[in-house]
Amino acid sequence: MPWTSDHIKWLVDTSERLKTADGREVQVWEFRHQDDEDVLSAWARHFRNHYCFDSELDYWRRGYKCSRSEYLCSIKFPDPKAAPGPSIRAGDFSEVLVADFLEYLNGYWVPRTRYGDKTIRNESTKGSDILGFHIVKNGEASSKDKLAIFEAKAQFSGKQPAARLQDAVDGSAKDITRKAESLNAIKQRLHGRNELDDAEKIERFQNEVDHPYKEVYGAVALFENQLFDSRLTSSTDASSHPHSGDLALVVIKGDQMMALVHELYRRAADEA
Repeated sequence: MPWTSDHIKWLVDTSERLKTADGREVQVWEFRHQDDEDVLSAWARHFRNHYCFDSELDYWRRGYKCSRSEYLCSIKFPDPKAAPGPSIRAGDFSEVLVADFLEYLNGYWVPRTRYGDKTIRNESTKGSDILGFHIVKNGEASSKDKLAIFEAKAQFSGKQPAARLQDAVDGSAKDITRKAESLNAIKQRLHGRNELDDAEKIERFQNEVDHPYKEVYGAVALFENQLFDSRLTSSTDASSHPHSGDLALVVIKGDQMMALVHELYRRAADEA
């Protein structure tokens, strides 16, 4: 498989903890990316395969008679300059990074199905941003199984800090009504890829009444370091969230994040 977790070693817990207006704890992480060719190349492959499996790339581009890079840049990847392409890039990148955070650092299984079926490259995918699953024992439902639903909001450019953690909290509150549709979408995409065993794992979470499990919600704000304002983040109020007691609050910040986004897309296309 094309997946890698090598880049996640750059995601470091700063041990800083903020308090929100309603007294909740916010974890602060920093993405300290480096100029490591091997890790960046593996990460670019990992990132590219969210949009199009390498094993299918030649088939999908054949009708256009274009190169792999041309196909990815003109059909699959958001535009680097024409709006809203750059913001879609930042959003997709952030969702994938949070999916990696949830899977590789928190032990959830996160199906990578969200971007492959995009019909319009400069639009974000509908539904919940990131869903992760923790199954105690395959083939047997347990009340200790967990479904994690995370919302990610980014600010990698601009002149003034924005309340992106509050935006993520408000977006997460909507995930309760989107859960059933999002689970169905993942199951359908896994079935379409003939990953039937994984598709059946999703079924376990589609009937909470008969097969109870624990729900965990998360709101993640991602920032360029210069746009991170701890005081603005601490003004976040999650008290009205329907699952405020099971809501994780996380900030991920780093230097040159938008430049990194564009470089990852460039590398993903050029190294295909």
